[in-house]
Amino acid sequence: MLKHWPPMNALRGFEAAARLGSFHQAADELHLTQSAISQQIRSLEAFLEQPLFFRSGRSVSLTDAGHDLYSTAQVMLQQLAIGIRRLEQYRKPNQLIVNTTPAFARHWLVPHLKSFNRLHPDIDVWLFTTFDPPDMATETVDLAIRDDLSAQAECSFRILHQDRLYPACHPDLLNVEAEQRTTLHGEREMDWSHWVLQGGINIGQSSHGLNFSDPGLLLDAACDGLGVALVSQLLAQHAHDRGLLTSLTEQNVRGPNWAWLIHRDSENNPFTQHFCEWLLTQLPHAV
Repeated sequence: MLKHWPPMNALRGFEAAARLGSFHQAADELHLTQSAISQQIRSLEAFLEQPLFFRSGRSVSLTDAGHDLYSTAQVMLQQLAIGIRRLEQYRKPNQLIVNTTPAFARHWLVPHLKSFNRLHPDIDVWLFTTFDPPDMATETVDLAIRDDLSAQAECSFRILHQDRLYPACHPDLLNVEAEQRTTLHGEREMDWSHWVLQGGINIGQSSHGLNFSDPGLLLDAACDGLGVALVSQLLAQHAHDRGLLTSLTEQNVRGPNWAWLIHRDSENNPFTQHFCEWLLTQLPHAV
């Protein structure tokens, strides 16, 4: 990390001049005088201790160092602009920020979200997906719904659903010999060791195969016919109903607990209350 940074205005002036190939056009775009742009470029060159432009009368062109800095500055300024625009989300009076896992968002919440939007079209739900649970004390999250949650200070914690797991594959693989089917391995409860420890029968799973850290990708792979996976009954329901998955046995074993965390500041928010009431009607056997 640099201890000292060049002025942001100088970087903006440089990026515009480099992109347009003209100090004059850069000045027009930024509503400055040409002398102001020239001064910004000179201050940036002094800071970097090397020239960024070749100057020939009114014509300018980038040096090698200038080309290098231009590619970096352009990406940086674009990302900064995107980040600043994204902050507008936090100012929306009707915004509800829901944190969940990518797998739950893709395979359960999004397929069900149409009914909530139909009931409450005035609420703008922002799905904020992360692989790790949020710190509700420091992150701007109204509600977290995940299978890896534990209680946090100043939050309401509730277990919503006890998941079950079962081995499944695409129907096309049912005609393939068990020893010829690829075994798909997940993590935590989706690891085959959990199936064995819970007393699951042998369905021909192997210690070799393909490995996935994301249970959503594991489920996608099984639906695409890559092999046999231990899947979440809750997350796999949509794929099962569409005929993309079939169970290899009627047996299932205990899976993770799905729970919610609601920050104290959001608990009495009517948007949060509406979402929670809807969620309890959608989750099977909510507890």
